[in-house]
Amino acid sequence: MYDFHFDDKDSFKVEGGLTEEIVREISKEKNDPEWMTDLRLRSLRIYNETPLPNWGPDITGLNMSEIVTYVRPNTNMKANWDDVPDNIKDTFEKLGIPQAEIKSLAGVGAQYDSELVYHNLREEVAAQGVIYTDLESAMHGEYGKMIEEYFMKLVPPTDHKFAALHGAVWSGGSFVYVPKGVQVEIPLQSYFRLNAPGAGQFEHTLIIVDEGASLHFIEGCSAPKYNVANLHAGCVELYVKKDAKLRYSTIENWSKNMYNLNTKRVIVEEGGQMEWVSGSFGSHISCLYPMTILNGERASVEFTGVTFAGAGQNLDTGAKVVHNAPKTTSFINTRSISKGGGISTFRSSLKVSPNATQAKAAVNCQSLMLDPISRSDTIPAMDIRTSDADIGHEASIGSISDDAVFYLMSRGLSEEEAKALIVSGFADNVSKELPLEYAVEMNNLIRLEMIGSIG
Repeated sequence: MYDFHFDDKDSFKVEGGLTEEIVREISKEKNDPEWMTDLRLRSLRIYNETPLPNWGPDITGLNMSEIVTYVRPNTNMKANWDDVPDNIKDTFEKLGIPQAEIKSLAGVGAQYDSELVYHNLREEVAAQGVIYTDLESAMHGEYGKMIEEYFMKLVPPTDHKFAALHGAVWSGGSFVYVPKGVQVEIPLQSYFRLNAPGAGQFEHTLIIVDEGASLHFIEGCSAPKYNVANLHAGCVELYVKKDAKLRYSTIENWSKNMYNLNTKRVIVEEGGQMEWVSGSFGSHISCLYPMTILNGERASVEFTGVTFAGAGQNLDTGAKVVHNAPKTTSFINTRSISKGGGISTFRSSLKVSPNATQAKAAVNCQSLMLDPISRSDTIPAMDIRTSDADIGHEASIGSISDDAVFYLMSRGLSEEEAKALIVSGFADNVSKELPLEYAVEMNNLIRLEMIGSIG
């Protein structure tokens, strides 16, 4: 139900490849301030000087000379859904975005290819002083200094090759600022749709939850299947201030010609709470390891994730946590599923610095292989620099019980339905953390993967 597309009716796009001329053309098209143009050009130099990673999935099949790094759809951003062009509106209506906005969201941003085409925030939430807008509008408006202060400071272009690529050609994305003490009771959402074949999407999300505030932010992604490679190299930078709380939920369903090389990072101050809820279902290759830096005393993080790797997929996912302060806590709990020869790899990186006394951390990874031709690996790394810490790790790999399948079939389910039900139960730790509409979507994705209807 996600594998549909409309004719490419973009109003502007750059040539394929990555050159200084293309980067300058994007910067001119975006009307960047001087500091942003300088950042793009510096990022391009870093990208050209940085080798591909020598670990993880093989991404040599990604040819940057063929990737179109900027595609502007045939519309500017709208605040009224009725004003969005029909072909774009039809895409998001098929994905359920307008219904979700009406039923359960405080605000919605919708990106199509390289630009946001729709953005709206409920009046009662805006009245609390919450800012939720596209990043370019914020950069050119009264929040320009704040954007300059925070943009790519947590994920600098020097971080890795695809962070540098992002810095050079980024476009679109969202800016959220929640003022001190404000509790946003219902979620905000951004949805990213890549329609153009052979293109890349490089949105940047910047969220600042100020002291004592709270927010739940939901992000969804999808793309139709083409016979050429597409690339997603977005960036998410999150700032959780003292005693603030942020939940960041993502359901990714990229098509199976997608290279998903995304970077997500959060820094949490004293008493702050961070929650990641992540579902990874699409893409040909994924490298995704959300990172949490616990910088203040009593800061905490909980990461809950599920990954489903089907035929032709190599999904390399996981999480990183750095404990930099006393009495910090972290819990990583993941489920990975592989089927039809799919490869699912879980990587965790846990670092506890010498001054992070009384830190507590636990990593739990469970893997389910649905046939003998699939593969699942768990690769934990722990660097503990203090003896005054409580650290635990647990991993298990197994297959579906024939007895459980037989029992469900004896109750009237087909074998296919029985296995899908068991897999949905295995992933329940993620679905129960999502709002109802998104839990239903995730269970639908599992069902579609089980019958081979995605990609």
